[in-house]
Amino acid sequence: MEFLAFGALRFSLILSKTIKLQVDFGAVTVETIQDIPFRDDSGYLICDEDGKPLLHTDGTGYISEDLAMKCPKVFCGKTYHEFVDGDDASCQTRLAKSRIKEAPLLMQCRLFYNGCAVKGTLLVNKKTRPNFPIKNIDFSLELWWSSSTSLPGFADNALEDTQKVYSNRRAALRVASNHDGLDFGYLAQLMISCGIPLNEPYLYHCLCNLKRDERAKLRKGKVPIGESFYLMGTADPTGVLDYDQVCVVLDNGQISGKVLVYWNPGLHFGDIHVMEAIYVKQLEEYIGDSKYGIFFSTKGCRSAPYEMATGDFDGDMYWVSRHPELLKNFKASEPWARVYSTKESNSKNPKELSSEELERELFRLFLQARKPSFEMSTAADSWLAFMDRLLTLGDDRTFEKDRLREKMIHLIDIYYDALDARKSGKRVSLPKELRPEMYPHHMERGPEYSYHSMSTLGRIYDMIEEFKDEVVPKKEIWKLPCFDIPTPETYTEKWRSNYENYRREMAAALNSNNESKKDAANDVIKKYKKLLYDAPDMEESGKDTTVIYKEALAIYHVTYDYAKSMDDIGKCSFAWKVGGSALCNLYAWKTAGPKEKPLTILPSVIREMLN
Repeated sequence: MEFLAFGALRFSLILSKTIKLQVDFGAVTVETIQDIPFRDDSGYLICDEDGKPLLHTDGTGYISEDLAMKCPKVFCGKTYHEFVDGDDASCQTRLAKSRIKEAPLLMQCRLFYNGCAVKGTLLVNKKTRPNFPIKNIDFSLELWWSSSTSLPGFADNALEDTQKVYSNRRAALRVASNHDGLDFGYLAQLMISCGIPLNEPYLYHCLCNLKRDERAKLRKGKVPIGESFYLMGTADPTGVLDYDQVCVVLDNGQISGKVLVYWNPGLHFGDIHVMEAIYVKQLEEYIGDSKYGIFFSTKGCRSAPYEMATGDFDGDMYWVSRHPELLKNFKASEPWARVYSTKESNSKNPKELSSEELERELFRLFLQARKPSFEMSTAADSWLAFMDRLLTLGDDRTFEKDRLREKMIHLIDIYYDALDARKSGKRVSLPKELRPEMYPHHMERGPEYSYHSMSTLGRIYDMIEEFKDEVVPKKEIWKLPCFDIPTPETYTEKWRSNYENYRREMAAALNSNNESKKDAANDVIKKYKKLLYDAPDMEESGKDTTVIYKEALAIYHVTYDYAKSMDDIGKCSFAWKVGGSALCNLYAWKTAGPKEKPLTILPSVIREMLN
């Protein structure tokens, strides 16, 4: 039942972890603004197959800049427990330090107000007066591609980089920049950028892991493509954009020109849109100098996000590419429009049910939540198998190709219904005739159910398979000559003791069975960085730089001596995860030429330069 299903979904939202902002809510005004619905050329409302109006502004709202600045930048896991105790002075300090220093362009949030539980994205509106939020109460990208040359070409380049990571600084930096969200990727970029040789033991260890991860992604058809971004989407507050236009805000402001826009997990042929990115002067009044976001039009019979797998603005991230080769080769298809629809559930208001019927329905929803449906993933796998077959059939197989397209269209509609099944209450099932008998080998279903595919993804898979048995030579642990500097015994003893404590605490964090294991491990690292810098990192430290360098060297020697005694390069990680900033700064200054000075460069700039 749709009403009960939606209510259950909102109830789970109410039970989710939240924090209360440290503001006077009596002085905060929350207002409802009118949504902008889809309308046809005659001005009539456009509804979905269930009769509900479709909205351009679904999931969007505004928040004033000063309130946005009071929100924590990151909120998950253990951080929640640190914030809820408002009487703890130290927790207030941690909350203050975690707050955003610069207002973002968009914020994903859950808001509970006067009995309403809503979720969506808030545009940090520079025009909204302080303490005045407004709300509407209501890639890795697996890219299937028609060109036979583009995607394998990108894969060839990425694979070539993985083969050169140990010998070519540019290739190593490019691979590391594709993984800068991981410790290995960030540390590798930091170490390479300051001139540390690629054969340095821990850098070599990082590059080994990055090489393995990059090839694992390539094996699944996840190919790094330059000039491409994941951006959070929202509705255009100015009303200037036309249906086929977007406003894309990157690091240096708004961009102009043709772009490809896609929302994962879209499967339809027309889910990748070719759109025109334009400069919107009026938008600057709303966003100021904020960065990273994509604005969609509120005009037209349907919004572009809705045409991409029924996307909306409750935090959805959109893939945007301005890569010239992709734009040149891409052939746009007609946007998705529903052909098949899952039968609507018997939608009744709970007040219309007897107590026995209500209890039975609630228990059914409970069992359904405990045993989730796999129809969505099965539909996606079936679609991929059919798509693979479609792309490898010759032009003389017209009848078979038409039959495959028909099955794929049906699968897409089932898949999109399954995406919203928890909210709509629809019971989605996948007919047997829409399940393939055989799968392409790159889907790894085993030899009994697989055939060898010569599709783009099949060829990329085969390229990576050629290197799967490659042996990585064991690396001897040695120290950088320029770090062969005597350190005060007091610092050495201090960090030898700290390192012993760290190993115990990290082992306890990693051996815990709770969901916040990763957060617990990160907290251990943060603790020892704070001991070194008296701040979260070196850039924020007011501590004497000379003392920091001496302590960092002590950490380096203690860690590497232990790693050598254990014959385990991975044990070197403590030195770089805790003292990486100091060690890289020190190395850069010690190895710089007579007329050289170290400089700071952002990871986003590195990616832009390399791609």
